[in-house]
Amino acid sequence: MGGYHTPVLFFETIDSLNIKPEGVYIDCTAGGGGHSSAIAQRLEGSGRLISIDRDPDAIKQIQGRLGDNKHVTIVKSSFSDISRIARENGVTAADGILMDLGVSSHQLDCRERGFSYHGDAPLDMRMTGEGTSAADLVATLDQKALADIFFKYGEERYSNKIAASICREREKAPIETTAQLADIIRDAYPAAARRDAHPARKVFQALRIAVNDELGELERVLPAAFELLGSGGRLAVITFHSLEDRMAKRTMASWCEGCTCPPQFPVCVCGKKPQAKLVTRKPVIASQQELEENPRSRSAKLRVCEKI
Repeated sequence: MGGYHTPVLFFETIDSLNIKPEGVYIDCTAGGGGHSSAIAQRLEGSGRLISIDRDPDAIKQIQGRLGDNKHVTIVKSSFSDISRIARENGVTAADGILMDLGVSSHQLDCRERGFSYHGDAPLDMRMTGEGTSAADLVATLDQKALADIFFKYGEERYSNKIAASICREREKAPIETTAQLADIIRDAYPAAARRDAHPARKVFQALRIAVNDELGELERVLPAAFELLGSGGRLAVITFHSLEDRMAKRTMASWCEGCTCPPQFPVCVCGKKPQAKLVTRKPVIASQQELEENPRSRSAKLRVCEKI
């Protein structure tokens, strides 16, 4: 599966898509091409795969891996543009769509990308390499706005205290590196709370989500992807934190919901029918073997639904 990125729940995800040799598939987060390669290997004849990623590094990786595959079309774009991408590539209905959310192994391990609180690097976190960086947010947002980001996207209980420390420290010197920010967060954390996990983990997650509008992207792509699925088509979503998982779970549940009339009504008057059925009643999580081989899989959850 390559060293660029190790996909989690790999076999479970590929199996859940129920790939047809001449089907049409979209990998919304192609990354290092692990999932895309597995899908492409199963395609024959008129089978098609559109592999999307907004990270230039990922596009280079997948071009090298699948650029010559006649079944594969590679697109550099945000996956929230899935409707436009499908239209421009002549796809009117997909048999399967995959979203592997979060940050890739390459993004975490490539220090200069600024995603990790381990080591020191420019405080960047932009998946596209363009637009507002994490350093920009830390430098310009007021204390309340920073605290809101840390609490909303990181569920950080000490969000106000950390935001106050950041605002004090940036008055002394610009906060431009991951190590600077990690040190400020650590010093703002109560000593007793430092034992559970790295104090910077939740704040770095929150900044990454804010910089890349990850929840906004997901909110936009879910209905667009479902609309694009053909009858019997499957949507597989891998999430890595509770905010993503909650959104995927609730959205899929809404598609699977039927009549909403009060129980006392003798007959249905709302006319609402389920649009989908759940393939996974409960989220699929990593096996013990996978956890031992890839600790980053510990928070991964796979949810799959099928359009009726």
